[in-house]
Amino acid sequence: QVQLVESGGGAVQAGGSLRLSCAASGYIYSRLCMGWFRQAPGKEREGVGHIDSSSNARYADSVMGRFTISRDNAKNTLDLQLNSLKPEDTAMYYCAADSTGFGHCSTAHLSPQWFNYWGQGTQVTVSS
Repeated sequence: QVQLVESGGGAVQAGGSLRLSCAASGYIYSRLCMGWFRQAPGKEREGVGHIDSSSNARYADSVMGRFTISRDNAKNTLDLQLNSLKPEDTAMYYCAADSTGFGHCSTAHLSPQWFNYWGQGTQVTVSS
């Protein structure tokens, strides 16, 4: 059983930055594909990006070049650095883990159905 707890959300003006963190427990962290997702009111949950056990990351086109995902396998943590934020980035951000692939991720991991553990989410609000 994987427990995930996000932190670091908040309100920021357009063009600003935030850093989100996710603390994982209950599993061998290096065997998890980790992902970030977001969901705005009235919209479906969408993938922001994911990172495998070797720290190879992949991003959605909408955040490429602005967001950076990193992980620390020694500390069981996952981070999301959000730069050049836009009002359309406003959403609840979720940390997710896939325990079935021994730490490997694929392009399919931009879809939420490939993840079997989720955090409670942290809100990011970007004002114009």
